[in-house]
Amino acid sequence: MKSWFRQHGFALGAALIHVRKAPGSFLFNIVVVAIALALPFAGLTLLDNVRPMSEQLSVDPELSLFLSPDTPRERAVALAPALRQIVNDAKAKIVFVPREQALEALKGKGGLADVLDTLGDNPLPDSYVLKLDAFKSAADAGRIDTIAQQLRKLPGVDAVQVDSAWVKRLAALLGVLRLALLLLAVTLGMVVIAVVFNTIRLQVMTQRDEISVSKLIGATDTFIHRPFYYTGALLGLCAGGVALGAVALALRPLNTAIAEFARLYASEFQLLPLAPLPMAGLLALSAGLGLAGAVLSVQRHLARLN
Repeated sequence: MKSWFRQHGFALGAALIHVRKAPGSFLFNIVVVAIALALPFAGLTLLDNVRPMSEQLSVDPELSLFLSPDTPRERAVALAPALRQIVNDAKAKIVFVPREQALEALKGKGGLADVLDTLGDNPLPDSYVLKLDAFKSAADAGRIDTIAQQLRKLPGVDAVQVDSAWVKRLAALLGVLRLALLLLAVTLGMVVIAVVFNTIRLQVMTQRDEISVSKLIGATDTFIHRPFYYTGALLGLCAGGVALGAVALALRPLNTAIAEFARLYASEFQLLPLAPLPMAGLLALSAGLGLAGAVLSVQRHLARLN
């Protein structure tokens, strides 16, 4: 075990020595990789802030059920138990709206009273308004379509209107954003690997004579490869830290603009940095991408020196 730690300590020291020999090149590569990482990190931060808001959003979908005009009042009132059974939610509010009440409410809207008086008979049917309470998130509200289809099959029902299309739009939008972020992260992750790959390739070419001498005195491939692996991982780790710092700094001017917009809706919404655990995960991912680029480069270019 001591030998293992000693070997890895030596490899890390060798990687740091190489970084000190060419700090300008290393810093430039950090900036390039950090720019590639900053975009998916910023998108992840945005989704992390929007996700709790969408889950805690008060989602109360409504269904408007209109009966056929020739449906007797007794049958219309007797439909309530069947509605309750289909909804299967004790907290749901099922409100019967007689056609007379609907007409009075419509007359109360400015400019419509005279128009309705000219019609003579009441053209409005009896209806029900169902306010559901079983949906805890925007995604769950997609189940409302199943309930609407069952309601349309009831006798005497002429039409069912779903009054929460915005809920499904919100869920669909978040799904599209997650997919777009995933594709962006995969693309830029390949960019990071390519940058580290090229960096390690140049380092291998620079140390070609040193590597040849090491092989002549009996150094194993693992011993020679290990410092390059640490260099790639350090590059990815430092670039990830710079990207997270840049995203955190960018949140300050964004929150200033968001605060002015949020006041119009009596909200105090602000974008917050990621929690320590997700940050640690992103740093580990950045180091992993750097390590992957280093491994690919070393396996490709050092094989030519054998």
